[in-house]
Formats: sequence, structure tokens, C-alpha cells
Amino acid sequence: MKKNILVFPCGSEIALEVYRAVNHSTHFNLIGGSSVDDHGKFVFENYIDGIPFITDPTFLEKIKQVIRDNNIDAVYPAMDAVIELLKSNEDFLGCKVISSPVETTKICLSKSETYKVLESVVKTPKIFSAKDLMHAEKSAFPVFAKPDIGYGSRGAKKIVSIEDFKTQLELFPSSIFTEFLPGKEYTVDCFSSHNGELLFAAARERSRIMNGISVNTKPVKENAEEFVEFAKKINSAIKFNGAWFYQVKRDANGKLTLLEVASRFGGSSSLFRAQGINFALMSLFDAFEIPVSILRNNYDVVMDRALDNKYQLNISYSEVFVDFDDCIYLEKQFVNDALMAYLYRCVNKGIKITLLSRHDDVKLGKLDELLDKLRIRQVFDRIIHLDPSQKKIDFIDNTDSIFIDDSFAERKAIANKFNIPVFSLDMIEAL
Repeated sequence: MKKNILVFPCGSEIALEVYRAVNHSTHFNLIGGSSVDDHGKFVFENYIDGIPFITDPTFLEKIKQVIRDNNIDAVYPAMDAVIELLKSNEDFLGCKVISSPVETTKICLSKSETYKVLESVVKTPKIFSAKDLMHAEKSAFPVFAKPDIGYGSRGAKKIVSIEDFKTQLELFPSSIFTEFLPGKEYTVDCFSSHNGELLFAAARERSRIMNGISVNTKPVKENAEEFVEFAKKINSAIKFNGAWFYQVKRDANGKLTLLEVASRFGGSSSLFRAQGINFALMSLFDAFEIPVSILRNNYDVVMDRALDNKYQLNISYSEVFVDFDDCIYLEKQFVNDALMAYLYRCVNKGIKITLLSRHDDVKLGKLDELLDKLRIRQVFDRIIHLDPSQKKIDFIDNTDSIFIDDSFAERKAIANKFNIPVFSLDMIEAL
């Protein structure tokens, strides 16, 4: 029987990766929870809204009620502050919280606390007090500023002057100031079992960063063992359960220097999922003490991220009428895989599919023969082969339907006569 996992807040980048990584698992059923209507509402099929913000005094009581009402077996917190709060109240909630121990979450939530714990274990950056910088000479700059508690690039800035320093303190009074590290920046994605064994650690280069998220990243091949040894040292000093990561930059002498440690997987750790390392799923297995092992495919991969679109349409229909040439069959040689993916979703939902086509290309073969050759014939409930003189509008015999065609003239005529939704190829993603 599948275990019910509440992912909260389900619109964060971490939550969306949990969905991508676990949604098809036969072991877990994902339920998204949110305090606001954000992207998670468009992604999670099972969705619970109206959960208070974590700053609300009623938050713990309300989320405990959600856990009880929905038979939740575990909560997967998907934001740093949420991880610490939920893990600290795991007994009160009455279910597992997918995270490292509460002591670890507290350490990782604060950069200054992380540096204090690890300063004798790995190289940490030199820290300057605000008092010293207030009267520092120009030569003391640049330094780097970032909020002690925070994530991504929020409030992080290179400080090049006393004026910059004062502005930073006004905007982010909790900032810590460290030596400026000029070298390359890396994220090292790690996984430790519940018994403390480091099972995986691999570095990736943050080639392009947007809003603190690595949107172009690839595995580091050179000096890979250097990052593994760094991970082993951190793992020996801090207790982790499941996925975690650390970030480092090289100093002026090329030495790896710690930036931060997080008791969760990184937002772009899906790079390694493409090679077989599913951090979210392994973390769930490990939390329920189901043994996991590592199987990483040996091929090169580069991941590039961009904004994705999700749509909700207020239409319902029992049948799809769809064209063939230049719609399903592109350039007389390719199957439109995006359109076919949608048609298979219709099959799953029991929606009838009718193919309307005037295909008469002798070189390519008759329509039935070509459909067999392309291995897609069985998708269609009906195949209506029109003569060149016939119009598709005359074969629409169900107005509880939609029509898909590359021809604007065909779409306009059918929309005007039957008042049904019509779609061109660029609109398929909305379906």
C-alpha cells in the first residue's frame, strides 16, 4: 500500500523536484500542500490549500489536522525554515518529517553556526565583524555579504566600499561579512544513510545562476575526489539523514572554501537524477529505513533550466477530432510526440479520439498503412479518410468535443458552426 506524503510548501523549487522525482513511484502517493495559490496548484493532482503560513500561531495545529484528516505518513518539507520548524515538532505532528535530525537542521539554517561547527573540520571563510568594517580602510574591501539565515542569492552581494557596507546593513541587518572568494563556485550533492554512511557525493559546476538557482549545471570531472573528501569531513562532524548538499568556492589560492551546508537536496540536483541518482526518492526510502544503493550511469549530462508553463482550462469534452498531415505527422517524416503524449492522456481518461484526414500521398503510402508503419493506429477510436473534395466540418458529429488542426481556415469554420474549442499545434501545451 502506498504511503501518503505531504509536500509542503508544494510550490517551491524543491517541492516541484520532489514531484518530478517521486510522482511515478509505486511506493508513495504525493499530496501537495500550500499557504498560497502558486505553481504547486497546477502540478500536484492531489492538492490542499489554505494551510497557514509557518509564522501563523495556528500553523502547527492546522497542519497536524491536515496530517490526521489525510492519513499522512510523512511530511516532506520543501523550504529551509519549514524543515527546521517541522522537524523540531515531529513528535507533536505524529508522523515522520523527511529531514536530517533537528540538531542538523538548526546548524544548517544559520551560516555563522555552520562555520562555528566546521571551522576546524574544513576551510571556512574568514569573517569580519560589522564593527571592524565600519571603520575599515578602503584596502579592506571587497568583502562578501549575505544574511546569516537565508537561501539562494537573497541579500547576497559583493561589498566594494564603506557606502556599500552601510547600505547592506540597512537592508539586511542580520548580514555576515566574509572574505571575498574569486574562484569558481560549486554545489556538491550528497546522500547519507540514516546510519551515517556517506553513500554519494558529486560536484557540479554552477555555470549560470539566476535568482540564486543554478540554471545551467554539469558534473565536475577534474579533481572529483577533492569534493568527496570535503564531503566526508562534513559528514563526520554533522549527522545527516538522506539528501544534503554543500556549496564551495575557490579562494585566491585555489583552495576550496565553504559557503554553506543545507540539510536538503539542491534545486538543481536533478542533474544527477538524469544519471540515476534520485535524491528525493532515496530520502523517502531512507526515512522509512528501506535500504538504498547507488547506481549512477556513466554518461555525460548538462542540465539547463528555464521557466515552464502549466495551464488549467475550464473545458470538458468526451471526444477529440484531430488532423493527421502537418499535425500528427510533421514534414512527412516525424511523429509529433508532444501531440501524441496528449492523445495518450486522452486514452487514459477514456476520451474518444477520431482522426480526420485527407492524406493521399502515394509515395508515403495509404493512410492505414502509414499509421501502421508509424505504430500509432491503435490510438484512434475512429479513422475517417476524407476525399480531397470533402470538408472536415461535415464530419463533426459530436459537439461535446474539441478540434485540433494546423489549418486556421478549418479551425475557424468549425468554431463558428459548432462553438467548440479549437486548437492549433502551438496550443497543445495548454491541453
